[in-house]
Amino acid sequence: MKILVTGGAGFIASHVVDAYLGLNHEVVVIDDLSRGFIKNINPRAHLYTGDIRDRELVRRVFAKERPEAVNHHAAQMDVRRGVREPVFDAIVNIVGSLNLIEAAVEYGTRRFIYISTAGAAYGEPKQLPVPEDYPINPITPYGVSKHTVEHYLFTFSYLYRLAYVVLRYGNVYGPRQSSQGEAGVFAIFSEQLLAGVQPVIYGDGSKVRDYVYVEDVARANMAALERGTGEIFNISSGTGTTDHEVFCLVRDFLGKREVEPRYAPKRPGEIDKIRFDVSKAQRLLEWAPQVSLSDGSRHTVEYFQQTWQPGAPVSSSLAPGLKEN
Repeated sequence: MKILVTGGAGFIASHVVDAYLGLNHEVVVIDDLSRGFIKNINPRAHLYTGDIRDRELVRRVFAKERPEAVNHHAAQMDVRRGVREPVFDAIVNIVGSLNLIEAAVEYGTRRFIYISTAGAAYGEPKQLPVPEDYPINPITPYGVSKHTVEHYLFTFSYLYRLAYVVLRYGNVYGPRQSSQGEAGVFAIFSEQLLAGVQPVIYGDGSKVRDYVYVEDVARANMAALERGTGEIFNISSGTGTTDHEVFCLVRDFLGKREVEPRYAPKRPGEIDKIRFDVSKAQRLLEWAPQVSLSDGSRHTVEYFQQTWQPGAPVSSSLAPGLKEN
């Protein structure tokens, strides 16, 4: 199968590209490299450097490649920028997605896998774990724009029979994660500790998030190629972990047990506690997370130990869960 992966130079999507290639699919990537890196691109994938807002570029790629499936990861993913620039956020996340959806219909794409958000969609939940049918109450423009595309997919499925699957990610972590602007907690803590910078936690460390290892996420994208048509799935671990627990895991794997975090006032708008019900994915996608938080943390820390370079930029802030996907 030929699959078009948008954002394939990024943290999560590059792992998805690797997984698809591992199944001997042919993979084409569109990425503007604003947040992704050439080094993440598997050499067996064909890269088109460009922006999904460019309708003509999108149409040219579809006309030439005729992908049988689209895996749409590319997005404006900085929550804080979305708050500052909601129009930009909407143009990238809504209009850019519509460019892809329209092209998929026009050029006969059989399947559209859309990457949405769980953490930014449900707001502060009154029920834990949060199922997919929980009321959607996004508290940021980013959450609004990502959720809006889910409605467009339902409509295009009704009008044109475009088969789709929506994956709402929890807090994804693992190798290749960036600390710059993603609120990548594991990446931020790892780089700060390696640089000798005292990490900062906003709040008292008790905020709870639901972390899922990137290789488990890639497996969900593999399953979505064949199963789950017309459905929305939470993709996460189903387990809550506090900011302080994440800090201790990273610190201990780096052998820096003497270091304690610095606490700062909680930031307005941050969710206190969230974790997700993943039983639907287990039932219909036949998917379940396999990598434990301890093992995933160890693999992630080892990656940063191997790749971090003294003098490299280190994020000075941490907003866990404000945007991890």
